[in-house]
Amino acid sequence: MQQEKEKKVFKKQHQDHQPGIESQMDPLPKYENPHYKPSEKLAGKIAVISGGDSGIGRAVAIAYAKEGADVAILYLEETSDARQVKNEIEALNRRCLTIETNLKTEQNAINAVEKITKELGKINILVNNVAVQFPKERLEDITEEQWDNTFRSNIYSYFFLTKAALPHIEQGSAIINTTSITAFEGSKTLIDYSSTKGAIVAFTRSVAMALVERSIHVNAVAPGPVWTPLIVSSFKEEKVETFGSTVPMGRAAQPYELAPIYVFLASEDASNITGQIFHVNGGVVVN
Repeated sequence: MQQEKEKKVFKKQHQDHQPGIESQMDPLPKYENPHYKPSEKLAGKIAVISGGDSGIGRAVAIAYAKEGADVAILYLEETSDARQVKNEIEALNRRCLTIETNLKTEQNAINAVEKITKELGKINILVNNVAVQFPKERLEDITEEQWDNTFRSNIYSYFFLTKAALPHIEQGSAIINTTSITAFEGSKTLIDYSSTKGAIVAFTRSVAMALVERSIHVNAVAPGPVWTPLIVSSFKEEKVETFGSTVPMGRAAQPYELAPIYVFLASEDASNITGQIFHVNGGVVVN
């Protein structure tokens, strides 16, 4: 039965550098649902998405643009991925501001927000979405440098960007954080990564309480396995080959399958929801 679950679902592949390059993956992730029918849920809104050049962030950026939002995407390094997202958003007659920056330092987050507000004027939606992961077989193999890097990338960046953006976020706006199923299940080979994702859960709930009187809604999405560049740039070829096969639905999600929950949480439809974690994980029950 276990062998049946761990079926091969992707080709063996690995990229040696994080963040990975989406355009080099095989097969390419599906970031856009051709059957999606927008209804101007986010018309006139300005959305800021960290890690918006690929993976879940890219799918969310495209969905937001279809719903009428202008989008600023933040990413670590300039690649063809970022340029393609910008072109696709502008083809939808929406503005797209691209910012190459390292959000592990607070000043970079401040500088990015200053550029966004100068060019786009305001912030209605903030999606904190960047992450790195470096699998290790033993806790003793995690160095202090790796621990610091993972925490600065995955949770410090959320704090820095939220803090910098908050003075410009209007009443009734939304902050959406990307956590992970590993925050709830743990992962023996992703101890530092899972720890940051648990911190994001607590960060989400605490900031939601702190901002409820300002009518700013703060929620999080906890994905299970999703076919993104993070996977091919962090796992070994053999792990990539069976990635996602152990969840009840037997496969990893495509990025576009996550986008609708981010649209919902950014819209007025979620006006009575804050401090919550939404699980999109292929059928795993999280209690």
